[in-house]
Amino acid sequence: MATEELLPEGDRLRKAVKWLSTMVKEHPEKSRKEIILEAEVRFDLSPKECEFLQKRFL
Repeated sequence: MATEELLPEGDRLRKAVKWLSTMVKEHPEKSRKEIILEAEVRFDLSPKECEFLQKRFL
């Protein structure tokens, strides 16, 4: 997998990925799906950005 495939474009998406990573570590009792859905709303992500999170982190 190329490095550019791992690095999301856009400031909101980068912030969402950082936040998601922190939340997964700090709240292991929460499902990843639940955390991803919260990130999508919290960072007002586009459908394409939401798809990126779901493909990479579920």
